[in-house]
Amino acid sequence: MSIFDRYAPFIQDFIYRNNWESLRAIQAAAGDAIFNTEDNVLLTASTASGKTEAAFFPILTLFSEDMPRSVGAVYIGPLKALINDQFTRLNELCEEAGIPVWHWHGDVAQSHKNKMLKNPSGILQITPESLEAMLLRKHALVPKLFSDLRFIVIDEIHSLMRGDRGGQTICLIERLCKMAGADPRRIGLSATIGDPEAAGEFLSYGTKRRTFIPKIESKGVKWRLSMEHFYISQQNQPDEKNDGTALPVLEEKTDTAPQNADAGMGYVFEHTRGKKCLVFVNSREECEAVTTTLRSYCEAKHEPDRFLIHHGNLSAAYRETAEEAMKDEDVYMTTCTTATLELGIDIGKLERAFQVDAPFTVSSFLQRMGRTGRRDLPPEMWFVIREELPEPRSMLPETIPWKLLQGIALIQVYIEERWVEPPKLDRLPYSLLYHQTMSTLASCGELTAAELASKVLTLKYFHRISQDDYRIMLRHLLEIDHIQRTEEGGLIVGITGERIINSFKFYAVFQENEEYTVRWGSQELGTIVMPPPPGEKIAIAGHVWIVEEVDHKRHLVYCEQIKGKVPAYFGDCPGDINTKILLRMRDVLREEKSYPYLMKNAVARLAQARQTAKNSGVTESPLICLGGNMWCLLPWLGTYAFFAMERFIKLKCADKLGLKGMDSCRPYYIQFTMKAEPYEFFSVLVSEAKKDIDPMELVYDKEVPLFEKYDEFLPPELIRKGFAYGILGITEMKERILSWEKII
Repeated sequence: MSIFDRYAPFIQDFIYRNNWESLRAIQAAAGDAIFNTEDNVLLTASTASGKTEAAFFPILTLFSEDMPRSVGAVYIGPLKALINDQFTRLNELCEEAGIPVWHWHGDVAQSHKNKMLKNPSGILQITPESLEAMLLRKHALVPKLFSDLRFIVIDEIHSLMRGDRGGQTICLIERLCKMAGADPRRIGLSATIGDPEAAGEFLSYGTKRRTFIPKIESKGVKWRLSMEHFYISQQNQPDEKNDGTALPVLEEKTDTAPQNADAGMGYVFEHTRGKKCLVFVNSREECEAVTTTLRSYCEAKHEPDRFLIHHGNLSAAYRETAEEAMKDEDVYMTTCTTATLELGIDIGKLERAFQVDAPFTVSSFLQRMGRTGRRDLPPEMWFVIREELPEPRSMLPETIPWKLLQGIALIQVYIEERWVEPPKLDRLPYSLLYHQTMSTLASCGELTAAELASKVLTLKYFHRISQDDYRIMLRHLLEIDHIQRTEEGGLIVGITGERIINSFKFYAVFQENEEYTVRWGSQELGTIVMPPPPGEKIAIAGHVWIVEEVDHKRHLVYCEQIKGKVPAYFGDCPGDINTKILLRMRDVLREEKSYPYLMKNAVARLAQARQTAKNSGVTESPLICLGGNMWCLLPWLGTYAFFAMERFIKLKCADKLGLKGMDSCRPYYIQFTMKAEPYEFFSVLVSEAKKDIDPMELVYDKEVPLFEKYDEFLPPELIRKGFAYGILGITEMKERILSWEKII
C-alpha cells in the first residue's frame, strides 16, 4: 500500500483540493516512518518542502482511526507568529474530520483556552513558555489533559538547540510525560540541521526510543543572490552592473533623498518598490532604525508609506498587522524584521528578501533565504553590507570589511560543503537548573531535597550536573530565601522566590530586560527598556515619538508622534560566530576567485581588501605590527574560542611579554602594545598552551560573568564554573595556539 493510500480519506481529499499531483519525498518518508515504526522521527528538508503536512498527515490519519481520549498531539512552536500561521493551516485540514485544533500562547483569548481545558482533545499548539505556565499553574489538570498523548511535534527544532530555551523544552516534555503517565513519540522538524545525528539524540533525550532520520534526496535549487557594499556616509548610489552573473541593479531615481541618508538604505528603498519584500536585520535597534530611514525616504520622495515593522518588542496588534498585510496577495509592501519572521510562517508570494549586513550563522541565512522561493519563484536574497568609511589614519584591521567577508563566508561554506552550524549541547545549564527547580517546587508543593533532586536532576538535559553542584545550589537558595525549609524538613518556595515565580516573565528562560509598555493614546505600540525622561525622543514601531510621561510604578510610557530620526534601544546582544566562518573569511582574503553574486561596489571593496591583506600579510601571519610597539593578533577563531584567547593572553602571557592596552573587536582581532619580538610572543603562548589549563584559571579574580537569565540567583562559584567549562572554547583555542609552534 502506498503512503497516499494509507492516508485517511479526508487527507486524500485535502490533497486533491490543493491539486497536488504527487507526494513530496519528505511526505512519503515521514509517512513510512510514522506508520511503520514506533521511533521518534527527525524530518530535515528545505524550507517550504511540506514538513508540517508530512508530520500531520499520518498523525491525523491515526487519530481518525482511533481518536485519543485527551489531547493527542502537542505541537511546540518557537514563535507566536508561527503558531498563529500553523493554527489556520491545521484548522482547514482537521475541520472535516472533526479533530479540534487549539492554540495557546500569551495573545490567545482566555475563552479559547477554557474550552480546551473543558474538552481536552485533538491537537494543542503551544510555545515553550506557555507550556511552562501550564505545568506550573494547571498542574492538577495535566493527567486529564494529556493522559492519551501520542505525539509531540517540535517545529524549527534547530532554533532550540543553541541555548537554555531548547533545554527548557526538553525538560518540559519529560516533566509533562511523567505527570501524565504518557509515552508519546517525538517528531522534530527543521530545514537547517548541521548535525542530524546530534539533533536526533537531543530529540530523544529522556526516552527509550531511538530517532529515525529519513534520508531525503533534495532537488537542486537555483538561488538568486546579490551582495552589494556601501559606505554609510556615501551619498552616490552604485552604477548598474548586469553581466548575467548577478542580479540587475535598477536605475536610481534622482529625486531628493533624506538629509544625511544612508546610501545602503536608498538602495533598499528603490529595489523594494512595487514588490512584496522582507528586510532582515540583526537586532531590534537596527530594525527600528532601518524602518524609520526607509519611511523618511517615502516622505522625501512624496510617496505613500509602504514599510511595515515586525520584532519581538512590538505589541501583538502591530505584529499581526504586518503578518496579515504580507499574506494579502494584492498588497505590495515591505516588512523590516528581526528573526521573528525568520521561521516557518508562510507570508505568501514573497518576491525578495534583503539582509542588512551579514547574519551571524549559516542557519539564519538559510532560514531567511527560505522565506522566498515559494509559489514557483526562485529563492532570492539581496545582501546590503554597510561599513563606516575608514579614516585616513585608521589602523590596518579597521580597514578590513569584516561584514562583507562574513557574508561571503556564510554563503560559500554552504555552497561548497552544505555546512550548517552543529548544535551546542555541552553547556552546564545552571540557570535553567534554577528555573526548573523553582517551577517543579511551585507546582508540586513541599518536597524533600531527595524528592526534588529525583524530579529535577534526573531530567536528561542535566546529565552533566553533579549532585554536589545541586547541593551547593539548594543551600544558596535557602540562604537567599528563594526556597524555605519546613518544620518537617521539607522544601517549599520561599517568600522571595514566590515574587519571582508569580511574575509572568518567569516562564521564559531567555534573557529579558526590564520593559516599559509604550502607549500612544489608546494604542499600545510595544515595549522598550530604560525609557528616557519626558521631553526626550524614542523610536518604536518604525516612527519617532516624544515622551510625555513615564509611569515607573506601572512601567508605562506615554508619548506623541513626531517627525525625525532617533536610535532605538532594546538591549540586544550580538550572536556567536563559528570558527568555520572565520577561517573561510581568511580564505576569502587569500584566494583570487570571484563570486558571481557580488555587485560592482562589493567587487571593488573585496579587491581593495585583498590587496591590503596581501601587502600586510594578515592572512599569512596571525601577528602583525601596526607600527612601533602596536601589534594586532588575528586568531581566526569563533566567538567562544576568541573569548578564551583574550583571557589566556591577558592572564597567562601578558606579564611575561610586557603586553598592555588590549583592545578587542570580537571575534576578529585583538590590538595591544608590546615590546617583545614576534618569536618571543609565539614562544610564550605555545609554552603556556602546552601546560594543563584548568578552565577556572581563565575566569578573572572576583568575576561573576552573568550570561543567562537566572544566573543572578545562583551561587557565584557555579556561575564561574558554568562560564569556564560551558562557554569558553578552550580546546579550540589551545589547538590554534599549538599550530603556531611552527612560526617560532
